[in-house]
Parts: sequence; structure tokens; C-alpha cells
Amino acid sequence: MRIRSAMLGLALLAVGMAGTQAQNRVDLSGLDRGMAGPRDQVLVLGSVHLAEHFNGNFDPAVLDPVLERLEAFEPDVITVESLSGMECDLYRRHPEVFSQEGVDRFCFDTTAARAATGLDVPAAIASVNAMLDDWPEAPTPGQRRRLASLFLAAGEPDSAVVQWLQLPEHERRAGDGLDDTLASLLRQRESHPGESYQIGARLAARLGLARVHPTDDHTGSNLDIPDDQVEAYGQALYAAWQTASETRDPIVGRSAALAGSGDMMGLYRYVNLPAVRQAVAESDFGSALAHAPSQPWGQMYVAAWETRNLRMVANIRAAFADRPGARVLSIVGASHKPWFDDQFGRMPGVDLVDVEQVLGPLPGPAAER
Repeated sequence: MRIRSAMLGLALLAVGMAGTQAQNRVDLSGLDRGMAGPRDQVLVLGSVHLAEHFNGNFDPAVLDPVLERLEAFEPDVITVESLSGMECDLYRRHPEVFSQEGVDRFCFDTTAARAATGLDVPAAIASVNAMLDDWPEAPTPGQRRRLASLFLAAGEPDSAVVQWLQLPEHERRAGDGLDDTLASLLRQRESHPGESYQIGARLAARLGLARVHPTDDHTGSNLDIPDDQVEAYGQALYAAWQTASETRDPIVGRSAALAGSGDMMGLYRYVNLPAVRQAVAESDFGSALAHAPSQPWGQMYVAAWETRNLRMVANIRAAFADRPGARVLSIVGASHKPWFDDQFGRMPGVDLVDVEQVLGPLPGPAAER
């Protein structure tokens, strides 16, 4: 009886401890119940990477229907999936931590802009901030060209294009900090098939915004994998993804078909469907976690992915932290959207906006993939 009593006591203690642990978790879901100020509205637009679908044969006009719907949403903060000049400056200052390959792939080369303006990245960022602090309601063409040159020197070409597109056609020329090289670069970026330019920058220009906010982050996603195991890591992930190819391949195929037909509204409605995003998340990250090779590569892959998303969301939150009641459009690769929605959906004072409410429904059954 004593033994049974002791075991019963331990069982009750375990139940009590479990209850205590649950009670010790603070519930923040109602923190904004009595909030006095205006609520923020956040729309996360999942995007395909347009440059992968349109290689040298892209007509920006195909996106006009999408831009018109997004313009009606009237965002006053637009964020894009590109790296800030400040973060790239950090990469360049720590070559032992961040590879040159990563810098070359993700970071804008500011060499020409530094030659034209005489400013390195930190000095250019300071000049951008000073200029924006005193930005007039009706900037002159010279002011826009000057700000564009500073954005280029600061490593943020997306925002430079925002200013460039707001210039009358005959004012899109060298001058006020833009030399011929930089003016030519901006003319090329006008038609660059990247969503940061063709959706983010073009929409910001239509709305009269001064900039877009680059919010990508790779500081926590560079896994420390020994050189002799990199190939094994890649093979393990590929093997995991192959187990879900029957789910993923039709989604990839339909996305490519919509893009190839020029139906960009249909494409963006499709890739933002919750059922599509659920299927992609499970076939990518779920399959990686379920795969069981000799090393836990899948767990490492997902941990790096989650770290990146957390830091990206923090960058986006910082972009509208001082603007209560902001209307925010976050343009990001569609695979990020479930993580962004989850994190923004738990923030006090933030309301998620359904993409379907802005772009309209996809014709046919909503759950069709």
C-alpha cells in the first residue's frame, strides 16, 4: 500500500507540475484587447521569383492588373525580399563568417555609386536618412536624382528605382549625383524581371512613396557544415524532396503554365492559396524533417529556415514600428508566407489581410491545386 500510495503521489505530482507549466505560459493573445491606438494592417503577398520565370523576355505591363489591386489596398509601407546595404556592408566586413559567393549573389555592388558620390555605404545610409528626414511633399527632379544616387551608394537599388520612376521621362538622366553609369544602370533596372522592382518599386512609385524597405536576412541561415559533408547534406535534402514530388511537381507545373500564359493575376491568386502553401510547406520542410539519414540534416535545414524568417519578420516589424495604423505590404517569396502569416498573426495590434480580399478569388474550387 505504501508503494502504491507513493506511486499515486508521484503521478499526482506530475499532473500538478504539468498544470503549473501550462499555467506559467503567459497568454498574450488578448494583450491588445483594450488598445487605444489604430491597428496595423499587414498583407503578405507570396510571390514567385519572376527572374526565374522570365529570362530576358519580360514585359512589365503583364503585372498591371496585380498592381492595380495592390494600389487599391493603399499601403504606406512596402517591404521587399532583398538585403539592405547595411547588412551587406556587415557581410563584407566579416569575410570569415560570410562567403564572398554569398555577397556576390545577394548584394548590390556599390563600387560605381561610391565613385560617383564619394560615399561609402555607412556614409550613404546616413545621407539617405538625413534627406528623408526633410523630404518635401513635392520633390524637384534634382532632389529625386540625388536621393536615387544615395540609395545606390547605400546598396539599395530597389529604392533608387522608386525615385527614378517618379521622374518625368525626360528627367531620367544623369545629374545631381547620378553619372552616366548610374543612369544607365537605373534604366536597366526599370525592366529587370524581379518582384522587388516590378511590384515593389513600381507600386511605391505609383503611390508616391519615397522608398521600399529591404528586409531579407541571411545572418542566421548559413549552417556550419564541414566541407566534406556538404555533398551529403545536399543529397539528403534532395532525397527528402523526391518523396514529395507527386505533391510538389503539379504545383510547380501549374505556376509555370500561368506565368507562361501571362496570367499574372491567376498566378498570384494561385500561389497564395492556403491549400497550395500548405502543400508546399509539407513537401519541402515537412519531408526534410521526416527524412532520416545518418545525420539530422533536415532539422538543421528547417532551423536555418525558421531563423531567417524570424529575422525577416523582425525587420518588417521595425519598418512600421513607429507608424501606428500602418498599411503594410510585404512582398516575399511564397514559401515564406506561412511563417510570416503565423508570426504577424500573433502580434498585438496587427491584423492580417487576406490576399484573396485584395486580389479576388481564383476561379474554380478554392482548394484546387
